[in-house]
Amino acid sequence: MMNKLYIGNLSPAATADELRQLFGDRKLPLAGQVLLKSGYAFVDYPDQNWAIRAIETLSGKVELHGKVMEVDYSVPKKLRSRKIQIRNIPPHLQWEVLDGLLAQYGTVENVEQVNTDVETAVVNVTYATKEEAKVAIEKLSGHQFENYSFKISYIPDEEVSSPPPSQRSRRGGRASRERGPSPRGSSQPKQLDFPLRILVPTQFVGAIIGKEGLTIKNLTKQTQSKVDIHRKENAGAAEKPITIHASPEGCSEACRMILDIMQKEADETKSAEEVPLKILAHNSLVGRLIGKEGRNLKKIEQDTGTKITISPLQDLTIYNPERTITVKGSIEACSNAEVEIMKKLREAYENDIVAVNQQANLIPGLNLSALGIFSTGLSMLPSAAGARGAAAAASYNPFALPAQEVVNLFIPTQAVGAIIGKKGQHIKQLARFAGASIKIAPAEGPDASERMVIITGPPEAQFKAQGRIFGKLKEENFFNPKEEVKLEAHIKVPSSAAGRVIGKGGKTVNELQNLTSAEVIVPRDQTPDENEEVVVKIIGHFFASQTAQRKIREIVQQVKQQEQKHVQGAPSLQRSK
Repeated sequence: MMNKLYIGNLSPAATADELRQLFGDRKLPLAGQVLLKSGYAFVDYPDQNWAIRAIETLSGKVELHGKVMEVDYSVPKKLRSRKIQIRNIPPHLQWEVLDGLLAQYGTVENVEQVNTDVETAVVNVTYATKEEAKVAIEKLSGHQFENYSFKISYIPDEEVSSPPPSQRSRRGGRASRERGPSPRGSSQPKQLDFPLRILVPTQFVGAIIGKEGLTIKNLTKQTQSKVDIHRKENAGAAEKPITIHASPEGCSEACRMILDIMQKEADETKSAEEVPLKILAHNSLVGRLIGKEGRNLKKIEQDTGTKITISPLQDLTIYNPERTITVKGSIEACSNAEVEIMKKLREAYENDIVAVNQQANLIPGLNLSALGIFSTGLSMLPSAAGARGAAAAASYNPFALPAQEVVNLFIPTQAVGAIIGKKGQHIKQLARFAGASIKIAPAEGPDASERMVIITGPPEAQFKAQGRIFGKLKEENFFNPKEEVKLEAHIKVPSSAAGRVIGKGGKTVNELQNLTSAEVIVPRDQTPDENEEVVVKIIGHFFASQTAQRKIREIVQQVKQQEQKHVQGAPSLQRSK
């Protein structure tokens, strides 16, 4: 897609050749024509990165014939809708803070980071409505954060101009199946694309590419892979990321070949004795790679004869949602370790996708990939809707009042300050973002190790609020970096439904635990409260807890429906006597 730029505040004396030279002098060469009008002009860039660089370099900073130029995206009014771009964001800004800021102006459907050569961060944001996007532009333009002033523009929202889907594709879940091209006659499900991302020293990039690109062409051909070398990322950095798209075997083969190339280059240049393998992995997956008390990682080290370290959580920022897994050993050992590491990461990723799809079905109309619930979480997962999610969304009634649910979530006492934030700012932002009421109950005693967070709101609000709390605790290091965040949640169910949750001989509760990986406890001999309800305890990581909560609510709903049928059926039985 071309990125059309508007150049405003031009002198009538300005010419197209002058503009072309001005751009060229600043290493922003224009490939296409310059469309010059009286007082303004339009130019095209084929790449968003170049467009951002042109805006940042020229707008408000360069004079032509005594007038300071304005440069911004040229977006026709009909395409100014829900999508905006925010530039000049501090690179160290936490996702959590940015999310909270964006949520103040409406429902954020998606936040996508743009990889650029500029030092500050750039994100594209999609709001639920164009009114919300308009308010965000008005309020956030010039927003000051630590001496950085946000710059905001509309970017084209192609969905506005695309023709409405045909009647056929609107039915059920077909829309998502018919949207993209697929091989004809192929009914096999598409393999989940989980690329291998590695970091390589910048001095070896030339050797990996080879003369006229021959080495990389040969590598991709042999391994049937697509290899992206992100040379422009992090200008001047000592290391560059490489993304390998292929089957698991193809990724491993390509990785081994790259290790061989780097080691050969290191030997010839005598620049390093041993080149370690550095794998990049999303923070939300790393806990499961490490395993409980580091067991998974220790086993991989022992089985492969390698030494493995993982970068600390403190290194994570909006610019860097990944952690670096450094593997040291021989090329053979590192290659074997890569296979095992990727197997664990891929398994965790696939489990998250399954959980996301389950949630999409359980909460109709919910686009989970757009929630951005963790500081570095779901935004990297593909859209959860899929065929089933689309079908659920099609049957969603926006006018039906969502059921209010109450969940009591228990957090470490020392984490209370982080959840509340300075002058209560964080908990207010969180409540606004999630659309829930969030209160922290008083401590049960001076030595209490946990505090209860009372969350009231519909299912989607519960998902957002609880997700953010799990993410915050991980981000602020209240849990060991080597373990998954597991919290205890309490939900209340009618005492008449407790037996159904347990099942005959504990069958249902055991099935629940196997399905969700959460620990589900229904304490026996509970005295029902004034509403005839008892507590069910759920202990597990975020997705496990969420899936268990939804399944239990489902069982309760079934019991209530059966009770209603029974009550409604009773009078008619009496009349027929």
